[in-house]
Amino acid sequence: MRRVGEGEFEATAAALRPRTALGRAWADVRHFLIGQPLATAELPHERLSKLKGLAIFSSDNLSSSAYATEEILLILILAGTGALVDSIWIALAIAALTVIVVTSYRQTIRAYPNGGGAYIVAKENLGWTASLVAGSSLFVDYVLTVAVSTAAGVAAITSAVPELHDARVEIAVGFVALLTLGNLRGVRESGTIFAIPTYFFIFTFGAMLLIGIVRLALGDDLSAPEVSDPVEAGTQGMSVFIILRAFASGCAALTGVEAMANGVPYFKPPEARNASITLVWMAAILSCFFLGTAFLARQFDIVPSETTTVVAQIAQTVFGADSVFFYVVQVATALILILAANTSFAGLPAAASVMAQDGVMPKQFSFRGERLAFSNGIIVVGVLSSALLVAFSAETHSLIPLYAFGVFTAFTLSQAGMVVHWRRTKEPGWRRAALVNMIGATATGVVAVIIGATKFLDGAWLSMAFMGALCILLWRIRQHYADAELQLGRGLASARNVAEHFYGVSAGRSQTVIVPVESIDRAVLRTLAYARNLSPNTVAVHVTEDRESAEEFRAAWEASIPDVPLAIVESPYRSLVEPLLAYIEGMDRTSPNDMVTVVLPEFVTKHWWQRFLHNQLSPRLKSALSRRPNTIIVEVPYHFQR
Repeated sequence: MRRVGEGEFEATAAALRPRTALGRAWADVRHFLIGQPLATAELPHERLSKLKGLAIFSSDNLSSSAYATEEILLILILAGTGALVDSIWIALAIAALTVIVVTSYRQTIRAYPNGGGAYIVAKENLGWTASLVAGSSLFVDYVLTVAVSTAAGVAAITSAVPELHDARVEIAVGFVALLTLGNLRGVRESGTIFAIPTYFFIFTFGAMLLIGIVRLALGDDLSAPEVSDPVEAGTQGMSVFIILRAFASGCAALTGVEAMANGVPYFKPPEARNASITLVWMAAILSCFFLGTAFLARQFDIVPSETTTVVAQIAQTVFGADSVFFYVVQVATALILILAANTSFAGLPAAASVMAQDGVMPKQFSFRGERLAFSNGIIVVGVLSSALLVAFSAETHSLIPLYAFGVFTAFTLSQAGMVVHWRRTKEPGWRRAALVNMIGATATGVVAVIIGATKFLDGAWLSMAFMGALCILLWRIRQHYADAELQLGRGLASARNVAEHFYGVSAGRSQTVIVPVESIDRAVLRTLAYARNLSPNTVAVHVTEDRESAEEFRAAWEASIPDVPLAIVESPYRSLVEPLLAYIEGMDRTSPNDMVTVVLPEFVTKHWWQRFLHNQLSPRLKSALSRRPNTIIVEVPYHFQR
């Protein structure tokens, strides 16, 4: 512990060191895997340049050029091989849609420089119900992004090495585990780790398309080699429904735009300008790659195969099946597809943190881990996406029907919210801005309807069901937190003197009573009353990571509860338990013969699931204090009525 002022202390890195051999061993393993803890003061340095931001937030978009064209061809071939020539027109329509969406989101970034994802925009402009729909939509699609991208990446690997096809599930889950570990190390190191493969793909894939187009212009005779297991052509005949289904499948290329809006705070200042420029870069590269792939697939008369991807067939045609450049393209494609999942590892935890601060997701999602990453959100993404990969046998074509509906629902709510925003603020140029966002909302809304209608029986219904269930769960969580705030009476204005809430003070024995406090509410007042009955030598301890909020808390405490001394412990590493232990050990040295009693407020919820929505401080403290001599821990229950 380090004293920083009168009644104020700061927990040093040494205070975080576990007290038991097992705890120290686990800490050593954890630090080896994800690195040493970073102090909160180092957070401002964890920012991304435009080049690193492009690597993290655009990998989903860029990688979709490796499978979106194939998904279009898989639908068109139902009308016969002659229908495949129409893929270029569908690709052009999707490229135009990309321009509309990106133009709309540039305005969102300008209006919300602190992060303007669909959830925030919907909450501020359309209300809580719309924000919960947007949040649940993004949650489902972020998880699906990891599953789809990883499965497609494994497909690229098995196209080059067919012998690995039967092990695709194990390979996919292994890649997700590596991505989870990389992101747990922290956002800056993730940018460094993932920048090289992203730019390797950009140059490799771009070179393949450019060489293919140049060879066509020079008149080289290029035709795709025959594949051993082509997809059987259908006999349905061309129809509007087939075109719409193909368009809906190709719209998976637009997923990932939302992550850029959510990730604005990750960029170096000026954050909004850098994020907006990076978004334009992303859209330009995506459009070139997507259109180039569709063009070459048409020129080479490529037919989708069960085991050889469209990109692999293009690479074979341009470079030759036995060329080293064919394998280079496959490696680059596999890497970007797997790393595309990193968009979700960056986007979902950030969005979940904002939602947790608003009380619509468990508070644990708002806490940063030892490496300043939102560790709980990262772990949830990894676990859920791995479960999807196992359930769907890591088959891209099985996962695609579940994809994109959620993200276009979020797009629509976000753009509709921006229209309301411009009409309300009436900033200079608001009419033009509102028109742009209105066009974006209309376009994405139509696409959402198309995806829902054409993909419903193929699996979109499952995404809709998940979104609905999650939306209800978020609503219940928000309701519980609101009820808890009401019942606790946090910031109770009438609490001018804590003695009014005491039932009497006994002389007590020779002991020191410590009450960890997070806020001023009825549960804390009840706990303090019990503590003062145990001993008049009672001190409240408030652990914080922010000096400014500590001063505000001290002022509120002295105005409300002046009779109880308050000690503030600054915890730059965001830990709660270890700084408290260090403070208690300091008191031991001052009064080695005193008994120390730690009195904790305990929340007793009405429903079993609600207890997971509150900090689990009591069990962790009891475990940490169980081996300490002359130490007693007491819990004072506070019962919620609903």
